[in-house]
This record gives sequence, C-alpha cells and structure tokens, in this order.
Amino acid sequence: MSAETITPAAPNAAKAPPASAGAAQGGAASASNAAKESLEDYTLRYAPRSYRKWTCGAVGAGALGGIAYLADFAIGANIGLSHGTANGLLGILVAAVAIFLTGLPLAYYSARYNIDLDLVTRGAGFGYCGSIITNIIMGSYTVIFFATEGAIMAQGLKLGLNIPLPIGYLITSVIILPLVFYGMNALTILQKWTTPIWLVLMLGPVIYLVVSHPESVHQFISYTGTDGAGVNFGSVMLAAGVCLSLIAQISEQNDYLRFMPPKTAKNHKSWWASMLLGGPGWVIFGACKQALGMFLAIYLVSNVVGGSSFANEPVRQFVFAFQQMMPPAVAMFLAVVLVVISQVKINATNAYSGSLAWTNAFTRITKTYPGRIVFLIFNVGVALALMEANMFDMLNAVLGFYSNVSIAWIFVVATDIVINKYVLKISPKQPEFRRGMLYDWNPVGIVALSLSAIVSIAAYFGVFGPHVQPFSPIIAAAIAFICTPLMALATRGKYYLRRRDDGIDLPMLDEDGNPSGEKLMCHVTGMEFERPDMIASAKRGANGEPQYVSSLALATDKTGELVLPEDPPVRR
Repeated sequence: MSAETITPAAPNAAKAPPASAGAAQGGAASASNAAKESLEDYTLRYAPRSYRKWTCGAVGAGALGGIAYLADFAIGANIGLSHGTANGLLGILVAAVAIFLTGLPLAYYSARYNIDLDLVTRGAGFGYCGSIITNIIMGSYTVIFFATEGAIMAQGLKLGLNIPLPIGYLITSVIILPLVFYGMNALTILQKWTTPIWLVLMLGPVIYLVVSHPESVHQFISYTGTDGAGVNFGSVMLAAGVCLSLIAQISEQNDYLRFMPPKTAKNHKSWWASMLLGGPGWVIFGACKQALGMFLAIYLVSNVVGGSSFANEPVRQFVFAFQQMMPPAVAMFLAVVLVVISQVKINATNAYSGSLAWTNAFTRITKTYPGRIVFLIFNVGVALALMEANMFDMLNAVLGFYSNVSIAWIFVVATDIVINKYVLKISPKQPEFRRGMLYDWNPVGIVALSLSAIVSIAAYFGVFGPHVQPFSPIIAAAIAFICTPLMALATRGKYYLRRRDDGIDLPMLDEDGNPSGEKLMCHVTGMEFERPDMIASAKRGANGEPQYVSSLALATDKTGELVLPEDPPVRR
C-alpha cells in the first residue's frame, strides 16, 4: 500500500453569521477556531467527504505505520521471562483473538461512517456526555504508551550517544510536537517514508540470528520462565492480561480509518482489505513483535552473562542482534536509528490521538474549544512527567492494571454494536453522535463499563483471592459482554436517542450507503458543512424559516438555545 498526501481545502465560507444571543455568538468564534482543519483535523466531528481524498491503501498504510512501537518487544520479553515461552505465546494468542474480534466492529463503523471511536462510543451505549469517561480512558492510554515509548527511545540515546536519561526524556518528548502539529497530512508523510526502513532494521537482525544460531530456536521453545513451571491456565491469563492492555490501540487506528474514502462497488475489495489490516489487523503485527521480543530476551538470558538484567530492554536486544552481523560501532548506530524511527512513528500517533481525546472531553465539559494544539502539549507534558518518574520499571504492573479498564470500555462498545444493534435490534444501527439527537447519559454503557472495571480491578488486586487474580481480564470482558445487552433490555433502549428526526429533509446516506456529501449552511459559523454533520437549529430565521447548525457549533453552545427539544415520551 502506498501513502499519498493532500492539502486540505478550506471550508466554503459565506457571509458573517447573523448576531445571535449571548453564548451562542461566543460559541461561534470557538466553533470557527475548531473548523480550521489544517490544524484541528476534525477533532470534534465527522470527517467530511470533501477532505477525504486519500486512497484506501494510503489510509491503511498510515494506520499500520502507527504500530511501529517497540513496547511490544518489552511486553513480550517480560511475559516470556516471567511465565515461559509456552504460556507467553498462548497468552499472546488469547489476547490477539480478543483484540481482533472486538476491534472489527469498531473499525468498520469508523471507516464506514467516517467518525472516530469517541463519536462511535456516544451512540453505542454512552450518550453525548457519557463518552467523556471513555475519552479520559483513551487519553490516559496515549499518555502511558507515549511515556513507555519515550523511555525506550531515551534508553537508545543514552546507550548510543551517552545522553543522560532525564535529558533524553525531554528530547524524545519535544521532537514529537512539530511532527503532530498538522495532523493527518503530516502523519501520512511520516509513516510513508519511514515504514520500509523500519521493517528492514527490525526484521533483518532477527532473521540473521535465527539462521546463524539455530540453537536459539530450541532455547526459545524450551524456556520455562523464572518459576520453571509448565503450561498452566493462570500463567496464560496473566500473560494475556498484560497484552490486553493494548486493546485500546483500536482507537488510534480509528483516528486514521475515519479518513477512508466512500465504499463503492469499484473499491470494495481494497476498502475491506485496508479496513481489516489497518483496523483490527494491527494486532497480528503486534503479536508477532511480542513473540520476537520474547525470543530476543530469552536468547540474551541464555547466552549473555548478566543478560537477565537488560533482556527486556528493546534497545539492548537490538544492539546485541546487530552485533552478530557487523562491527559494534555500526551495530550501535543501526540500533539507535531503529529505536528513534520506531518511537517517532508511534509517539506521533500517541500524541495526535491523545490531543483528540483530551480536547473532546474538555470541550464537552466546558462547552469551550481551546484548540487541539493545547492538548497536544498537555498530553506530551504528562507523559514526560511519567518518564521522569521512571514508569518503565513498573511497566508490567501499570499495563496489567490498565488493561481491566480498557477491556471494559472496548468490550462494552463492541457488544453494543454486535448484540444490541444487530441481534437485539435495540440500539440504532446507524451511529449517532450529534448533540440534541442523543441523551447526555445512557446507563447502558455507563453501568456496564463501571461494573466491569470495578469488579475486574478488585480481582486484579486480589480482593477475591489469589486464585481469581489472574483472571481479571476475563472478568472484565465477561461482565461487559453480559451486562451491556442486559442493560439495553432493562431500559428498553429508551436512552439511546433523544430525537429520531433531525429536522433535515435531505437523506443522510448516498445510494451506496456512505455518508452524504451534500452541504448545508450553519447559521452560527456562516460556513458550509456536509449533511451528516448538520442538524436543524431550534432558532428560526428572521422570517420564521428553518435554519441549520453544525455539530461543531452545538458543541460550544453554552446556553443550549440551539438544541432541538426532546421527542415527547412514547406511551406504551
């Protein structure tokens, strides 16, 4: 797949908006700022057809470029050294299957309807404000993994250039900011030109090591871990729990997939291939990297004096692997290049997705849009603080705890899409994200997420005893899967849609089932927006004529005077 770049067209501006009362007028300025897509990259809203000029392959390649992180090598190393090869590989497999199955419906909805996971979550059981909770979960995910990847890069800079770790942490944070400033346009260029180099540097030394040292394969297969035990279900689930901490990665994949072109009879094969590979298919590559990290760690422990003290550090793993092929100085240089490329690729995505998540949460709480760039800096700053606090040494514990929360979120949304929408037919099939169309809070997702997270975290910390502790990921998934449809049945789907008619006669979808490209004028911002992003305004024109307002303007309407009234209750 090849990547291509495009320069975004400015939205069609019209006359200045008519003076509206109070906060609606103030919201117009905030909404207009958010509409500067060259910087803001459709942070709060649907990605319009007029902007999505990339091919399916370009979007898929960009999404896959964001999984270049080396934390997979550290994760694989940690679980392999702790639980042995067999338990580690089975844990990786269990996690990969769960991540793929839950990621598929989420990726499809983002690619098909051109909305990110936050907007999908709103209409999949959480409500307009309820998904603030999941934005905070997602923002935390990007911070944790930015800090993890930044720490790995700083280790490379220390080893190769003798830069002290605190300074290395600062460097790895600051260099990301200009790369993410221009959003999707800059990210596609970055991923396009760095992916081939990354693949060669990552796979070359591992292949050489296996060919030149065939005994390494036997050492790998027979390794039983620090406890020396054989295969057991508890160890498999502990390993899977660490890997499942990555389940929220689908949100970052969806930040790319929302820019997929319309699906048509002509491009449907490439559309499906790109959606599957760039969406849930990321976990196939991630699982392979975890297995490679486990292999390199076990080789170091088995063949290098003192190797156990650094076997879980990807930088040391690759320095050693390159040294089997070439002089130490060249090996060190190539290992540092690999680490820098890998960490820049993934941390650009972490910073970008984090800026979207935090901005969404803040704007819905305050009805004020400060700009995505503000939260780009915030996201990187918090990650830097975690790096300076040496979070890397507590990686397994942090990921094991966090996985329970992220599993709860992803399983609730996936279950709502698959079961509540398609089996029970309670949740509306077409995703809804606009303020006024949704209730602020939907107990279906909120209760299921809360119950799943609380009980599984309690299990993780041993509240239910040591025999239950390894199974906290299963507990999180099971409660989310069971509770989500039960809550939908109990509430009879009452809290999904506040309104069923958005007051616009134009169809939402075109003849191929894609979001329509028809445009309407937003009377608040004085700009044109595409049909899926619009809703009738509660504020009529000077002569009583209907007016339309964008979801962007509604997001910053502090008075609520533009929001259509709720449908009258249905008598049963």
